[in-house]
Formats: sequence, C-alpha cells, structure tokens
Amino acid sequence: MKVRYSYLKQQFSNCPELWSELKKFVSTGDFTLGKPLLQFEKNFARLIGVKYAVGVNSGTDAIKLSLKTLNVKQGDEIITAANTFVATIGAITELGAKPVFVDCDDTFCMNVDQVKRKISKKTKAILPVHFTGYMTNMIKLKKLSKKYKIPIVEDACQSILGSINKKKAGTWGEFGAFSLHPLKNINVWSDGGVITTNNKNYYKHLLLLRNHGLVDRDTVKISGYNSRLDTFQSVVGNWLLPKAHSIANKRIKNAKYFDKHFKKFKEITIPQRPKNFKIVYHLYIVFAKKRDQLLKYCHSKGIEAKVHYPKPMYLQESLKYLKHKKGDFPVTDAHTKKIITFPCDQHLSKKQLDHIIKTVKNFYRS
Repeated sequence: MKVRYSYLKQQFSNCPELWSELKKFVSTGDFTLGKPLLQFEKNFARLIGVKYAVGVNSGTDAIKLSLKTLNVKQGDEIITAANTFVATIGAITELGAKPVFVDCDDTFCMNVDQVKRKISKKTKAILPVHFTGYMTNMIKLKKLSKKYKIPIVEDACQSILGSINKKKAGTWGEFGAFSLHPLKNINVWSDGGVITTNNKNYYKHLLLLRNHGLVDRDTVKISGYNSRLDTFQSVVGNWLLPKAHSIANKRIKNAKYFDKHFKKFKEITIPQRPKNFKIVYHLYIVFAKKRDQLLKYCHSKGIEAKVHYPKPMYLQESLKYLKHKKGDFPVTDAHTKKIITFPCDQHLSKKQLDHIIKTVKNFYRS
C-alpha cells in the first residue's frame, strides 16, 4: 500500500466551487493587492484572534519583515532554536543579524530555560520556533521578554491554530509569522505568508514594507520590499480558511490514533504531550530505535516517512562562520539520530494509518 507524504493531489482534486471563484477573480484583473487579499487578511486575523494580519510572499519574509519592523540590522543578535529549518535563519542573516542558538527539548521547541544566558547587549529579538505544530513555552518566555524588554517574533509557520491555554500561536509576541507553503496545514498553490500583530503602528509599517515602501504609486516613504501575497493565492486561501479547524482536528485525531498504538512498542517513544497545549501536528514525529533501518523499511513498504532534520542548521556549511562544533546543542544532536516523521495529514484513510502501524510493528518483530 502506498502512503504518500504530499496530499496536494487529493486536497484539490474535486473543488468546483474554488475553480468557480478563481474564474470570477481572473475576469476582474484585480491581481495586485486586490480585494481577495484584503478579505483573506481580515479572515486570517479573525481566525488567529488578532487585530491585524498582513499577507506577504512567504513565511520567510513574514519573519524577515517582522524583524525589519523592529529595526533589526547588521550586527544585531536574534535568539532562536538550534533545530529549526533554514528559512528561520535565512530571515535573520538576510538582515545582517546573527542567529544565537538555544537547544531544544523533547517538545521539539527551544528550551526556554536556556534563553537567559544567551541574552547580550546586542540581543534585538527572541525568535521562538513553534516546531512541528507544538508551541514553545510562551508563558515562561513572555515573562523573560518583559523582564529584559526584548520583543518576541513567533515563528508560527508550522503551528497555525496551535495554542497554550487556548491562547493561539501568533498572539503571544509582537509579531506572529505564518507560512502558507503548499505543505503547511493551511496552504496555497505557491509560496505565501502572513504576519499577525495587535500593534497598529507595526501594522501600518508592514503595509509599506511589503510593497516597496509605497504610500501611493508616486510616493515612496521608506525603503521596502516586493513581498506582497499574490491576490490569486488569496482566493485559494479564502477557500481553505473555513476548513482550518476541521483540518487541525483531523490531524490531531490521526496523531492520537498513532500515539495509542505506538505507545505499545517499547522501541518507540512518544514525545511529551503537555495537557494545556493544543498540538496541531504539521509534522507527526516520534523517537525510534534503529531509526535509519526503520526509515528504509518503511520506504520499502510504500510509506514516505521522513526525517526533520538529519543535519541541524548550526552545523551547516552556510553557518560555519559562527564556529559551532558538534555537541554544542546535545538535545538537537540526539534528535537527529532518532526522530522519524510519519504522514499524518487530514486526507489519510484508516487503512493507510493502520498500514503504517503494522509496518512499524513488523519491523521491530523481525
């Protein structure tokens, strides 16, 4: 049986109402900063529970423009997670700033207890990464942020509708940065991103930043970027947003089904599942003994399991100037050897879920 990782063919295989909306939109010629984008931003802000949302061209730019609004510049330091994806780091380094890493814990998010000792006079922001659909311990981090008066930019690219004590990702910091990449829980047909904030001045500044700094066609107020969320993609986004809660709930249901069965295997360790956290499972990851062999076995049985990620960012060649060495972040290093990601999306059938469980069981039995 085939258990694919990408579900996009299924997601958009039968959606006549979306095609109808796209056809109507194309006839308007409203392609740049059009009405569907403005509607999407209102819908997204309402979904997350913030005053403002700004559509940009990627999750990476959502982080970058948020940092830029805080006046992050050459030589500033941004504290972030050692186990994150390259996009988080790219947003920092593109502004000339330095990523300062903190190790993760077994929720896959930064260990907030380690943040304090990474703070310096050059620290301009803290950038927690809500990795895999978990959330960083924002209760602790918010206290630290207030004490040292350091703003927070949440990398919530993998955690739309994730929450702690029912307070959603993207509402804790000065900014929340979300991705609409095709494989995210809420996605469009290309790259896309959203910035959330409750600060009206930040909101106005972001509107300028994403559109070349233009006040109008002939007036440039600041130096900005070409980072508009495509209006065409906003039509797709508006079609998907009403499904956001059902998508999250189906992923949670699938994850709980996996947990129920995998906890019976002594070779599989289920990560921490804090009761006050709503985990939305952009990625379903467990710790597995003989991970590499299990991964290969799954592939042989048609299961597109993956590893997120086999080599941490702090050891990548692009960051060798930071002079880190293996072992600097031991939990991140340990995870690279034992984590495995199984498909968990809302389009999987029970037969496919059972095939994954049976395959893991057969591997360890053999």
